[in-house]
Amino acid sequence: MLIGSSFLVALAWLLAIPVIVLLIETVAAIFLPQRRMDFASGNAGRPRIAVIVPAHNESSGILPTLGGIKKQLTPGDRLLVIADNCDDDTAAIALAEGAEVIERNEPQKTGKGYALDFGFKHLDLDPPAVVISIDADCRIKEGTIDRLAKACQIERRPIQALDLMTAPTSSPINYRVAEFAWRIKNWVRPLGLGALMLPCHLMGTGMAFPWGLIRSNTVASGSIVEDVKLSLELAEAGRPALFYPQAVVTSQFPQSAEGVRSQRKRWEKGSIGLIGTTVPRLLWKGLTTKNFGLVALALDSLVPPLSLLAILVVGFFFVTGTAALIGMPHTAFYISVACVMALFLSAALSWVKYGRDLLPLNSIPSVGSYVLAKLPLYREIFSERTAPSWVRADRNGISTATKRDTSVASSGPAAPSTLSSTAVNSATPKRSNGS
Repeated sequence: MLIGSSFLVALAWLLAIPVIVLLIETVAAIFLPQRRMDFASGNAGRPRIAVIVPAHNESSGILPTLGGIKKQLTPGDRLLVIADNCDDDTAAIALAEGAEVIERNEPQKTGKGYALDFGFKHLDLDPPAVVISIDADCRIKEGTIDRLAKACQIERRPIQALDLMTAPTSSPINYRVAEFAWRIKNWVRPLGLGALMLPCHLMGTGMAFPWGLIRSNTVASGSIVEDVKLSLELAEAGRPALFYPQAVVTSQFPQSAEGVRSQRKRWEKGSIGLIGTTVPRLLWKGLTTKNFGLVALALDSLVPPLSLLAILVVGFFFVTGTAALIGMPHTAFYISVACVMALFLSAALSWVKYGRDLLPLNSIPSVGSYVLAKLPLYREIFSERTAPSWVRADRNGISTATKRDTSVASSGPAAPSTLSSTAVNSATPKRSNGS
């Protein structure tokens, strides 16, 4: 019984680490003053930039993204689309829209990291001062490109925009629960880190890099969480990213249930895998080298997807409660009770400040059913041996679905472009003929 009790206490403390990290980040985001990083918009003093758009079978769905970006470019800037392992007309459509287009055809190497690396190598011929990565299905708030470019130039570090996912119009309640969970991950927690004067993770889109920095790091990776991996590597090198919520990038969850499930499975499997491999080593390195930015990001990476964390915390509460009832020491049970309370407090504070517009009070019970419905997904994730790959999310045949929050997204006709239009593949340069 003593051995069993010690084992439960050890597990309880391990589970408490991500819960404590989440609570600290949430409290800091809501109650502490935020880091001031509001660089005035306007083209004066802006460095020469290249906006790079990795695209896999986006077809005409890429048009609103390119139009929104082009409106924010100035003469001398570049808009580069990487048509990555596409078997549709993405390259021809982007070229016709006035973007510079290159094609990569290496089906044995799938992943956005490989696409970005291919684009960076192309830019080596005429490098910009700052390179900004925007996903092909994203919309950008007015002034976002300018803010990212200036912040990156001044801070000389990677800059991460606020990246939000929105639910399709008239979607079921589970979509809004997912949107709220996304806000906690990509808004509340980075705000908390910023308030504590700590760096943030990169989020895969809305990322700005000083050219010399990004070219000195390897981004070619098949990892579905290549953004988190790169975040940790940059922090390890002493150049972690900073969060800039005044720059905003939005995208939309897939409309089909299968699309949402597939997308979520890839993200969560990649995140869980990282916790068990890379993070412990970097946490130890950060502690031994006193690299507190690396320590902060490693600890933040230990927070699993919120649904999984809730399942683990509540499940362990029942396990330790049962152990206490059969006469085992109560220490693990008390720790698990504290974890339940801390997790509930984090969610409640986030909801009050960042979730009431999404989830009315009477919809809160739906959160529990949403979490329970993900149990089969986690069973799949932990039973599968194959690594997730980069595939375009199924959006039910609609690539340009309307955003529910149009005030955040860019809109309007695309500005005339003076950009060059070229296309190359992974082996030999070629000019696209639009076919």
